[in-house]
Amino acid sequence: MERITPIDIQHKSFKKALQGYDRAEVDQFLDEVIETLEDDATHRAALQAEIADLKERISHFKAMEESLQNTLVLAQRTADEVKASAHKEADLIREQARLAAEREIASYNDAIAETRREHQRAIEAAEKTKSELRSLLMTHLALLDSAHVAAPAPPPSLPLDEPAASDTTRLTVQ
Repeated sequence: MERITPIDIQHKSFKKALQGYDRAEVDQFLDEVIETLEDDATHRAALQAEIADLKERISHFKAMEESLQNTLVLAQRTADEVKASAHKEADLIREQARLAAEREIASYNDAIAETRREHQRAIEAAEKTKSELRSLLMTHLALLDSAHVAAPAPPPSLPLDEPAASDTTRLTVQ
């Protein structure tokens, strides 16, 4: 069925019949129909213009939404990259700290080993010195023992009332 426009109604003419409708009443009704159709057409045109405007706004908002989604995706990607970079940097710092600690521990272990070696050398030197001193003392003791055995027996003692002139010499020899 073809749509009837207000212009179609204005130009429509009917055949005249003997017992037809009242011409004025039909014309008045047709004028009302034309006015209603024109109002509807105007309203429809306004609605179509509004629909076109709303479609344009929707398109604009969709473009904005797409832009925002792309921005969010980019922000998420950037955040993930920053996070990954921070994790890598933290791992690197941790590794550097571990290596520095290992070097420091190795340095302390070397210092401990050197101190132990020095301590051992000191103990060995003390033992050597003790041994040498013991040997020296043994030699001196042996000399003293041999000097005591080889020393002549002391002369018989003199009476107490007569001091001998040789007492002073005897004291210095012993």
